[in-house]
Amino acid sequence: MLIMLTFIGKSLFFHSMNSAISLSHTLSSEITETLRDAIITGEIKQGSKLSETRLSKQMDVSRGPLREAIRNLEGMNLVHSIPQQGARVVEISLELILQIYDAREALESKAVALAARNMNSTDIDELHRLIDAQVKHLTENSGVFIPAESDYAFHEMVIRGSKNKVIIHALLHEIYYLIKMFRYQNEEAQSSSTNALIEHRQILYAIEQRDPVLAEITMKQHIVHAREKINRRMLERQNK
Repeated sequence: MLIMLTFIGKSLFFHSMNSAISLSHTLSSEITETLRDAIITGEIKQGSKLSETRLSKQMDVSRGPLREAIRNLEGMNLVHSIPQQGARVVEISLELILQIYDAREALESKAVALAARNMNSTDIDELHRLIDAQVKHLTENSGVFIPAESDYAFHEMVIRGSKNKVIIHALLHEIYYLIKMFRYQNEEAQSSSTNALIEHRQILYAIEQRDPVLAEITMKQHIVHAREKINRRMLERQNK
């Protein structure tokens, strides 16, 4: 396994000893982000063992910040520790991704209901801009798909609009990393269709109407449709 990283400038060595704790935290954060992206993209394969010895040499970092980074990845659900084996990258099965979408359905439906009450006009204007960008992309690309980044941006804005810190953390710092990993590595889930755009508009309409019940229903349907599509496509691939 070769991580495409030569990442932290040697200038860190020249900082004063008084800032050692801060630098250590910064270093572990940079390691976390690098390993996180390598796991999400599949550069580090699912099920791979994260060897501290190999990674510390490869990344030219000490064991302390690396261990902290691995703990951070466990908090993101991208890595899990196995007794006598150490830390390994999670493996996303069909069963697991369907469970993830079940959890997403419950939490994000509640998030959008809260967003319908709590989002301000500036936030709503930004949702309009995101949807306008999605329309532009679909028009210019013959209605093929919505880019994953645009889809994430829309959902993240809605989730943050809930103003509920517990829901925000659960979705954006735990569940969504696994969704990004799955979508990046599985062609069955890499794109969102024009139907998704229609559903985004319905969600935005419910938020604008300050209707939490309608917002919750439309978000639930949106996520259920995505879950059903993933299930159908993966089963089709398995049966080939």
